[in-house]
This record gives sequence, structure tokens and C-alpha cells, in this order.
Amino acid sequence: MDARPKTIYLPDTMVTWPWPRTINPHYKDVKAEVDASFRDFKALSPKSQEAFDKCDFARLTALAYPNLPREHLRSGCDLMNLSFIVEEYTDMENEAVTKERADILLDALHNPHKIRPEGECIIGEIARQSWARVIQFASLPSQRHFLDTFDEYINSVVVEARDREQGHMRSLDDYLKLRRKTIGVKPCFPILEAGIDLPDEVFYHPVIMDLAECITDLVLIDNDMISYNKEQAVGHEGHNIISIIMFDLGLDVSGAMAWAAHYHTEVQKRFIDGLAKVPSWGPSVDVLVKEYLDGTAMFVRGNHSWSYQTRRYLATMGPEIQKTRLVPLLPRPDHKVM
Repeated sequence: MDARPKTIYLPDTMVTWPWPRTINPHYKDVKAEVDASFRDFKALSPKSQEAFDKCDFARLTALAYPNLPREHLRSGCDLMNLSFIVEEYTDMENEAVTKERADILLDALHNPHKIRPEGECIIGEIARQSWARVIQFASLPSQRHFLDTFDEYINSVVVEARDREQGHMRSLDDYLKLRRKTIGVKPCFPILEAGIDLPDEVFYHPVIMDLAECITDLVLIDNDMISYNKEQAVGHEGHNIISIIMFDLGLDVSGAMAWAAHYHTEVQKRFIDGLAKVPSWGPSVDVLVKEYLDGTAMFVRGNHSWSYQTRRYLATMGPEIQKTRLVPLLPRPDHKVM
């Protein structure tokens, strides 16, 4: 019999976050369009398509980018769906298969006008069409920034597959170094700058990079805390900060949740304090920098809000759990309820 507690307390990490929840007004129109386009690829099995529909990644995009114009929101949805496809086509695969599919994705993104080979995995064509649409309007700096960050992301997914294949459990510090890449947040930032010309000296400035790392940590902590129950129930919790904290710091699940929530609070403070350290590049650039950084902060709020509305992590119980903070702990594969 499973001797673990029947419920776990899920701390509310975003009570004091200054950026409020809002949703892009183009959400419904764009959702209908992008979902229909995605189904045309026939990339998913009926079961996976059902899971995709329950996720509502269009809502995630609209919450994460509430101020984007319609065309940019559509492209954001395309790239968010691409991230889902990456997970769907790599989460259960070994390192060799994951590397093969990563190479296809990178080739498609770096060569969006190249016809994909016949018989190739569909992820290549999905990536090609998605990126071909983006580059019609995205600024050149944002295109470079996306490709740089996506390369880092997809290569980290290969490392994750190796860890999974070898049953390797990382220390907390090593996990965070990898998870900051596999969470796929940084490739989302260039969408915020697609309509502006943010110079490389700004995007790669140490202060801006540290703020980007703060945002990444906030998202990954929220994601791993909320998804932990689902992941542990299917035996996939090896790449989750709650499991890593339990393993590395010797805490139980409640202690790990509390530790993660405390770290989340520290990172929030680091981000807000860091805003005061942003240098000036002149009035015309500074207004773009503020728009960009506000966008990254809204991304955290949007992701957190969506996590309780989607059925991806908490099934239909998200709104109730958001109120009570209590999560009924699902049985693990090796602990059958008697």
C-alpha cells in the first residue's frame, strides 16, 4: 500500500507578483485558426490529439503575450505548438532518436525555404512552416535570438534523453543548469521583440541576461511544482525540480514544495531588484527595453494562470486546487492502491 500522504500542499507562488493576469483580445479568433492548421499536419495519434486539445496552448500563448498584435500572436501559437510536438516526439525516446529529430528541427528552422525530404518525420515540416510565417514580419535581431535560443533548447532535450536513458539523477545545481534550457522559455522571448529592433548589445547584456534567467527560473519552478503530481504518477518525475530537491536535499514532498516556493520568492526579488540595474541605451531604446522586460514578466503570470486552467497537469481540478491549494496525490506505478 502507498504510505505517502494522500494530499500535498501546493504553495501559491504568485501572490505578490506585480504584473496582473490579462489575456490577448485576439485569443478566440487565433485559436480557431491555429488549431485547424495544426490538425492538418496529422502529426498526432487520436489519443495525443485529444491531449493536445485539452492543453489549449493557444490560451497559454494569449495569456503569456497579452499585448501582441494578431499576426504575432498567431506565430507565437505556432511556436508554442512546435514545443508541444518536440515533447510529444522526444519525451519517450532514447538519445539517438531524440538527436535525429533534433537535427531535423534545426535544419528546418535554419532552412525554412528548403523542401523537406519525402518520408521525413513530420516535425520538420511543422517547424519549417511555422518559422517561414514568423520571418515574414519578425525583426532580424529577433530572428537571430530565436535561432540561438532554440538551438540551445533542442540540444538540451537531447541531453535530457540521455539522462533518462541512463537513469541519471542530477544534483540540484546541475539540474537547474539543464532545466533552464529544457523548459524552453528563452526561445519564447524573441516573440516579444519580433516587432521591435532590440540590438544584440541589449539582448545579451549581462543585466538583461540575468533578468531572463530569473524569468526562466520562475516559470520552471511553477511548471515543475504544478506538474509534479502528474509526472510522478507515470514515473516520469526524474526531470522535475521537486524530485531533485527530495533526492539532493533529503526532503519529503511537502518540504520540497516549501523549498521551491521559498526559492521562487527569492528569484522574484532578484528580478524586481534587477530592474533598477538596467542601464540606459538612450530614450528610443530604453522604451523598447521596458516593453520587452514587461513582456517577460507577463509571460510568468500568463504561464502560471494557464497552468490552473489547462487540463494538462491537474485535469479538471485546476480551479479548485487553485483555491484550496490541496492536490490529491496520485498513486505511483509501483504503489498500487489496495
